[in-house]
Formats: sequence, structure tokens, C-alpha cells
Amino acid sequence: MDYLHIDSLTIGAIHGHYEHEWSREQSFDVSLKVGFKSTLSGETDTLADTIDYDDLKKIIQDTFAGKRRFLIEKIAEEIATTMLEDARVLEVTLTIRKLEAWEDGVPGVTITRRRP
Repeated sequence: MDYLHIDSLTIGAIHGHYEHEWSREQSFDVSLKVGFKSTLSGETDTLADTIDYDDLKKIIQDTFAGKRRFLIEKIAEEIATTMLEDARVLEVTLTIRKLEAWEDGVPGVTITRRRP
């Protein structure tokens, strides 16, 4: 399997379980690995024959901009589910980290979802 990557995309949004997380925008770090077959696009050198990074970035941004979620696990599931709607996407590995949650560490979640 081949992979597209988006690393360290910073998104500002208001999400979280605790009330203090709702009062201001927080920074989230998002990294993505999308499994697909790149054989055709490697031969044709044509964007239409691959998955466009910009489309993946838009899914991430639109999901974060949507309704407030309590857990980053929920955000990750929604992003992965939307990406897997594209038949070319075989696997999604997504990491979301909350950059401002703690002073002494960075909590986050990584999920991997595959096409059945």
C-alpha cells in the first residue's frame, strides 16, 4: 500500500470536555496518513488520478469548524469516516494532539480505520 501524508497541520477550534475549554479557541495538531494505490498517478502524473491533499485538508478543517465535540476521538472518527467515503482511500491513520491542554505534555489520540 502507498500513503499520502499531511503532517503537523495546526487547526484552531473550540472543542473539549471541560467548561474551561469552551471559552477560547485551542490549537490542535493534526497528522494524517492515507493508504491508497498510487500506481496510476505515478504513471500519468495527473492530479485527477490521485487523492488531492487539498481535499483531505478541507475535510479536516470542515470537521473542526463544525459543531463542538467533547472528545478528540469523536473528531477523529468523523474525519476518518468521511475520508473512507472516497473509494480510493483504503486506510486512514489520524493523530490529533491538543497543544495547549497541559503545560508539561501534549495529549492526543491516534486512530487507524480501514475499508472493510
